Parts: sequence; structure tokens; C-alpha cells
Amino acid sequence: MSTTLTPLDFVLLGLYLAGTLGVGLWIGRSIRTGEDFFLGGRKLPWWAIGMSLVATDIGGPDIIGVGGAAYNHGMAVANFEWIGCVPAMIVGALVFIPFFWRMGVATIPEYLEKRFDVRVRTALSICWQIFMACNLGVMLLASARMMSELFGWGETTCILATAVLVGAYTIVGGLAAVVYTDMIQCTVMIAGCLGVLVLGLVELGGPTAFWEQLEPAQKALVLPVDTDTPFPWTGILFGLAMILSPAYWIGNQAIVQRSLGAKSAFQAQAAYVWGALLKSLIPVIIVGPGLVAVLLYPELDQADHAFPQLVAGLLPAGLRGIFLAAFLAALMSSVDSYLNSASTLVAHDIYRRFVAPEADAVAMLRVGRSVTAILVIWSIACAMVMARLDEGIYTIFQTLMSFFQGPALAVLLAGTLWKRATGTGALVGFLGGLVTTVGQFLLNNDAVCSWLGLRPLFQIDEPFLYYSIWGFLVAGGLLVTVSLLTRREPDEKTSLTVLR
Repeated sequence: MSTTLTPLDFVLLGLYLAGTLGVGLWIGRSIRTGEDFFLGGRKLPWWAIGMSLVATDIGGPDIIGVGGAAYNHGMAVANFEWIGCVPAMIVGALVFIPFFWRMGVATIPEYLEKRFDVRVRTALSICWQIFMACNLGVMLLASARMMSELFGWGETTCILATAVLVGAYTIVGGLAAVVYTDMIQCTVMIAGCLGVLVLGLVELGGPTAFWEQLEPAQKALVLPVDTDTPFPWTGILFGLAMILSPAYWIGNQAIVQRSLGAKSAFQAQAAYVWGALLKSLIPVIIVGPGLVAVLLYPELDQADHAFPQLVAGLLPAGLRGIFLAAFLAALMSSVDSYLNSASTLVAHDIYRRFVAPEADAVAMLRVGRSVTAILVIWSIACAMVMARLDEGIYTIFQTLMSFFQGPALAVLLAGTLWKRATGTGALVGFLGGLVTTVGQFLLNNDAVCSWLGLRPLFQIDEPFLYYSIWGFLVAGGLLVTVSLLTRREPDEKTSLTVLR
């Protein structure tokens, strides 16, 4: 299904895109050093950072993927915001974010070298770089599917158009451009998604009629252990709330980097609290439309088409252009964030650490922009490969995260909270946890199990929450055991903990 946009839609969309690009390029005029590019000169205000956090987290995969997941699995998907974001953001604001800001680091792996050693820093940095590079492809693919529905263009054309637009202002403006354009994008995104929800509810006869038409299973926030969905309560509580969520909000470079660019530790904290307040509203405007689509379009072949179908079927001329701007806002805010953060990891953890330790601020700026350009090209190729996969966008994203976020969280918590943790223990624990999560994925793959003559390891679809649980437990167990068997780190390292 493709829908022709009216001239009014194109005008509104064009104005939005031109405005966003203009803001990013205008900010780029003030970028002079690597610190300006990677951390916004450490001058970013809390209110802009908070909105940027929300815009970065709610990207194209969320609008398309969470809406699709709600279409398939109901209200339980909302737990990814209410349980999977808000509590971890508050804990991060109170404990971890001001600590990292006071450390004066540019990346989380940089802190891990200060606390442990260069091996731990490099291992985690490389994993984050791989994840971000692959995730950029997921985000571009999400944009391509929406734009294909509305424009009738091929996915390849849509991928290229988005990559060029976002890459332009991110390469020029760095983190400051990312944060201030995200602020605009957050506003447009919330307005656009809210508009889709309201029109959908009107079509169904209002909120009460909508709720009464849903099946009990679609309304359930808590699903049993033996559910055939990816969201059993055990996975939500232990995999999401206790592992994936803290790992994301406390250890994800693309998220934490904004707070590292704040004017002060207090403003970094305030940004997280402001972001948590906004995040508490997100399930209503993203999960809600997925449930509306169940009632209006119950026969969709692919759940990921739920949101595009609502846009095409409900929105009149003008509003359709505004929503497409909202979707592109969500997508662009995530892509620009991951581009900037991935380039920060490469520049600081690889280039400055191993290639040119004496690189000055201007050289770091050149490296940051060059790496960002390379990542744009890589993300285009990655998106084209992922377009051939059958899995939903959201599942691809969450599975990629589950591979290493459990082990990474174990290392980060041990480093910040336990003085007896050692570098060797952290490295062995992280690698052991990583092997565990990848092993679980392989032993749950139908082709691998058929070749080995085994039954799949898990009996639920898409068990990415369980991957993170076992990865965290194995990593934590190995880390503690090896740390107790190895020499204690010197005082200058053990003093770099939250609990001093």
C-alpha cells in the first residue's frame, strides 16, 4: 500500500526538514575542537538534554517496532517504558550520572580503564561500536519502511535520503547539533504520534469504546511465564527492569554522553529526571496506536505495518505530512545520536588511546567528522542487509542489545560499587557473559538446532530478555570468582567507586 502525499504535506515536511538541517548547520559554525564536537563544549542545559534523551530513545524502531509489537502482543509492550525506563533513569540521576560527570571522561569505557585497565576498556568499547554500527542500520531500515508506505519509493532510495540528511548536520555540528535538533524533534514526535492516537480513538467511538473492544489478553500488562510472546513477567522483571534497562540508561554511550556534556553535575541529574517525566507519557502515544490498529486493521500481514497503515488510513492532507515529519524526527534523533556516540568511541577509545595519544583538539575534531562520515556509509550497507531478514525491527534491536548489555552491566556495577573487583575479573566476566548470550541465541536458532538434532533452548518466541538475564548472571559470577582469586587493584583505582 502506498499513499500519495498532497502538496500541503510536502510543504510541511520540507519546511521541517529544512529547519532541522538549518539549525544543525548553524550550530556547526561554533564547533572548533574535539570537545565541542563530542561533548558540546560541556555547556549543554538540562532541559535540552532531557528532551534529547527522550528523542534518542524513541527512534524509528520504536514508533514502527513498538507499535507493531503492541499489535501482536498487547499492552504488555508498555512495560518497556514504564518499567524499562523510568525507574532506571531515576536511579541513574541519583547515583551514577553525577559520578560519571565528575570523573571528567568522554566515554564510559574510558572510566573503565581508569577503574580497571585498558583491556576492559577496549573490549567494551568495541562491543558498543559494533552494536551502534548495526543499530544504525536498524534505524535506517525503519525509516525506509515508513517512507516506502507513504511515498511509494523503494527502500534503498529512502535509506539513502535519510542517511545523507542526518549525516550532513551530525558531521558538521556534533553533539550540540544533535541535542538541539533533538529538542525540536522531540516536540514534533510527541505531537505527531498524539495526533494519530486521537484520530484513531475518534474513529473507534472514543476511549471507552476502544477499551471495551479490546480482548482481555490485549489489555494485560502482566503476562504469565508460559506466554507465547517475548514478554513474560519473569523476563520483564528480571531481564528488562533489572538488567537491560539499567545497562541502557547507565552504561549506553549514546545516552550517557549527553549528560557528560552538561554544564554541571546537577544539570546532568536534572536532565535525567526531566527525561523520566516525559518518558512516562510515551507508552500512551506509541503503544496506544498499535492497539487501535488491531481493531481497525485486524488482518495486517506484518505487524510493523500497523503504524504506517494508521497514517495512510486516518490522517488527512497536512496532518499526514506532520506525522511523517514526526516519524522522521524520531528516526533522525536516534541516528544522529548513535552516529555521534559511535564516532566518540572510535576517536577516544581507539584513535587517541592507541594511534595518536598526543592528538590535539583540532585533530580530534577531524577524526570525529571523518569517522562519522564512514559510519554513514556503513549504516546504509547494514540497512540494506537487514531488509532481507524476516524478523521485526524491534526484535532485531532488542536482540542485538541483549547480547552484551547484561555482561556490560555486571562489569559497570562491579566497577562503580565493589572495590574488590579487578581488571582480570572484569575481562573474564564480560567475555564469559558474552559467550553465554551468543551461545543461547545459537541454541535457540531453528537452523542450528536442526543441524545439531536439539530442541530450541527456550519455548517462547524471541527470548531476548532471557539472554540478558543469563549473560548478567554468568558474567557476574565469573567476575566475582576471578576477582577474589587475583591481586587487588591499587588504591588509586579502587578509590574510583561511587561508594568511597
